[in-house]
Amino acid sequence: MYKLISHHHTFRFISQENFLPLGEKKKEKKQPKSMHQSLNLQNSLPDDIALKIASSLEVVDVCSLGSCSRFWRELCGSDCVWKGLCKDRWPGLSVDETSAAFQSDYNEVDQDLDSNSKGWKGYYISKHCEMAEKAALVADFVERALAFESIEVGNYLKVIDLLQSLQFGFQDVQMFLLKPNLNVLLNLVGLHYCIVWLGVPADNVIKALDTSQVSQRQVSVQWWKLGRWFYGFRLRDEFHCRNISLGELATCNEEVLGVLRRGAIHEVIRVQISAAKPSHTSWSSQVAQV
Repeated sequence: MYKLISHHHTFRFISQENFLPLGEKKKEKKQPKSMHQSLNLQNSLPDDIALKIASSLEVVDVCSLGSCSRFWRELCGSDCVWKGLCKDRWPGLSVDETSAAFQSDYNEVDQDLDSNSKGWKGYYISKHCEMAEKAALVADFVERALAFESIEVGNYLKVIDLLQSLQFGFQDVQMFLLKPNLNVLLNLVGLHYCIVWLGVPADNVIKALDTSQVSQRQVSVQWWKLGRWFYGFRLRDEFHCRNISLGELATCNEEVLGVLRRGAIHEVIRVQISAAKPSHTSWSSQVAQV
């Protein structure tokens, strides 16, 4: 609907919704100040600086940043960023392995593949899913090896060897084994593997335990030692029990780690590992007859 406006013999047609006094301009809708600041920062940020920012982030933060805008989505999906994430998580990656993975992507029949399935980002996702399946195998092995909620040290060491053969890295252990909803023995296996086999510094391991909220979970390690000989007689076999948290194990206890690493050998005739029972006293040690 339109109205005819007269002012000093000057006429003009304007729409009903835009009915304003002559000479007055319609006010434009202002965008939020924060949005303007974000756009200005994005437009003024050099590409190399933006790339450096994205490349310094963890994978979760890269995905979060990529959801902020089209600019960041394209940047955070680039090969430069995801190649670094792949190398950081799996430093032992071979050229042949990555080449084979990319070749399999390019040979897909469907040409309309989602961008997530291409390049280094696609490789990261594929490798992550592969490691998740391997972690499920490890968890299944531990469950089958349990007897009355405890595991013998021989089977425990087999799990450690399995992790090594499956080429688990530190971040894989963090993501799949250091979880509070898993059996604490899986937490222990991951901790032991990181310290003994991967040689991860204690500070990094402790930080990972705290971040995953498993540092206060406790395990019970029991071992039996042959009794000593005394004037031609063998004394009773010794029984030792240690209840210890994962955080303590990562920082200060070489005795328990040594028992777990060596297993049943020499004077140690048996080692059992289980979740600590609330009734046990921490750092208990006793001697009993087998």
